[in-house]
Formats: sequence, structure tokens, C-alpha cells
Amino acid sequence: MTPELAPGFSMPDISIIIRCYNEEEHIGRLLSGILQQGRKDLEIIVVDSGSTDATLAIASRYPVKVISIKKEDFSFGYSLNVGCEAAAGELHVIVSAHVYPVHHDWLDRLLEPFDDERVGLVYGKQRGNETTRYSEHQVFKKWFPNQSMVNQGHPFCNNANSAIRRGLWERFRYDESLTGLEDLAFAKQLLGAGYKIAYQADAEIVHVHDETSNALYNRYRREAIALKEIFPHEKFGLFEFFHMYTKNVFIDGCRAVREQVFWRNIREIAAFRFMQFWGTYRGYVQHGSVSRQLKEKFYYPGETLKKRDVNAQRQARPVIDYAELEGQDVDKDH
Repeated sequence: MTPELAPGFSMPDISIIIRCYNEEEHIGRLLSGILQQGRKDLEIIVVDSGSTDATLAIASRYPVKVISIKKEDFSFGYSLNVGCEAAAGELHVIVSAHVYPVHHDWLDRLLEPFDDERVGLVYGKQRGNETTRYSEHQVFKKWFPNQSMVNQGHPFCNNANSAIRRGLWERFRYDESLTGLEDLAFAKQLLGAGYKIAYQADAEIVHVHDETSNALYNRYRREAIALKEIFPHEKFGLFEFFHMYTKNVFIDGCRAVREQVFWRNIREIAAFRFMQFWGTYRGYVQHGSVSRQLKEKFYYPGETLKKRDVNAQRQARPVIDYAELEGQDVDKDH
């Protein structure tokens, strides 16, 4: 049975669930941004899968509940199911540990569509920062446009910045066997049951993807393996690889020429698109079950670029000033 929400959404029961592993560079900024939303009717749950850096020490400065799972038990679906099981809220907000909200009303905007009881899932806009690769910026713009959609009619969504109803999670739950795209698989079930998927362009976060080329390749490879499980009739062979690679390099290159940044970015464009589509191809031709060794390579690549992220700037609404938070004490009774 679908939970009913009063107009304007006044129920004091929002749970924010954060998956993390070695996110000391980013989790403090995310938690600070959540506290600046001004909401008192929420809980924050951090699901950690074996961090060895200062992630948990930083999280302990904030009013959060930490749940630890074994590194070898991790999958994206399993960690979310653990977090949702522990959550008390009727609405579950799901965010990655390496994102942070841009505006003070991010949470309100993300939850607005739930006034419609047929909306089962909402996801928000994502953008990169100054360290994001040129082609990754183009991916964000394509996947997360500036126009909201109240009923998009297809299952695309992204759990780096999303929200679901607890009642629907209890009914469907996340697929723990997938190597990625557990959000898309969940959304596919919702659509099949007659619920709506909404996209909120005003619920904007910055998503920091400071990956090595190998980590980028692994991300698209494991997602392709999952996509093949979700949509078994889809194909991606060598023809598709060459077609998508050349097409996207050409489009990115033309855009870079117009923006007068071509020579600065052309090598990075070619490298990014190659790893994106070669990883996709290799995922599609993967046969048999995924071994534990391969899962560890997917989930814990071990090498990331440590670059400092900065605020995205948007003039339509006031943005969160994270610099003001440095050195301040955190109110755990928020």
C-alpha cells in the first residue's frame, strides 16, 4: 500500500542514507550541506563498508548513525538494503558520500514530487566541479537536463541523488546481486507496478568523480554487466563501440571548439570516451558469474585522484558557502 503524504509534505520522518568507503575528502562537506538544509525532521544513516582512512572520525563529528558492513559483503544493493532496513523515515533519501548539495533548499526540492502519491522515486540534477573531466561534464548535462520531468516514463535514475518511499522499498527492495545500476533495476519495478519516476532539476548536487582511467573503465564495465542483467536483449558489440566512441569524441570535440577549449581537452576527451565505451563493451561480453576477485576490483579499485573539490556556482538561488563551516563546531542535536 502506498504511503499517503499531506499536501506540502509535513511528515517529520525523512531518512538520509549514505553509502561510503574511504571518503575522508568529501563526506564532511556532504554532511555539512545536509545540516544546512534547515530540516529538523530527518535522520542521517552512514553505511560504511570498511573505511581505513578518517571517514568515520569525520562522520562522528555529525549527528549520524553509522552502520558497518563487511568489505567482502558489499554490493550497492546490499548496502542500501542495510541502510533502508535501519531507517525510520517514510521517505528515504539516498546520496553518495562524494556529492554535496548546491542550494539550501535541495532537500525540499527533491521531496516536492511526493505530494503526488503515485510518485515512487525522485532523482535530482548532478553536475561536476572544476576537477571533473570535460566529457564527464557532458555526460552530466545529457543525463541530468535543466528541465524537470514529473513523469518521465522510463526507468533511468541515479542513486547519487535520489529519494524513494519506504513502503515501496519494503515491497521491492534493491537487487543485491547486481554489480551496479541497482537504482535502474528498482525503478524498472516501480514503473511495472504503475508508479511514476520524477526528475527534479532544481534538486542539484555536485558529484565529484576524481577517478583514474582504470577506475573509470571499471565503473562502466561493471555497469554494463548489470545492464545486461536488467535488459538481457540489449547488445553492445564492436560496431557499437566504434560508433559510440567516434560519435561522442566528435560531438565533444565540436563543443570544445565552440567553447575555445579544444586543445586543452582533446586528449582527455579521447581517453575518457575510450575508457567509457571500451569498459561498456567488455562488460557486455563478460560471460559467467562475477568472481569475488573481480567484484573487489569493481568495488574497491584502490586508486583515486585526491583533488580538492569546489562549489558549483548558480545564480538563480543562493548557494551553500562551505568555506564558512571550516573550523566551526558541529551541533549533534540538530
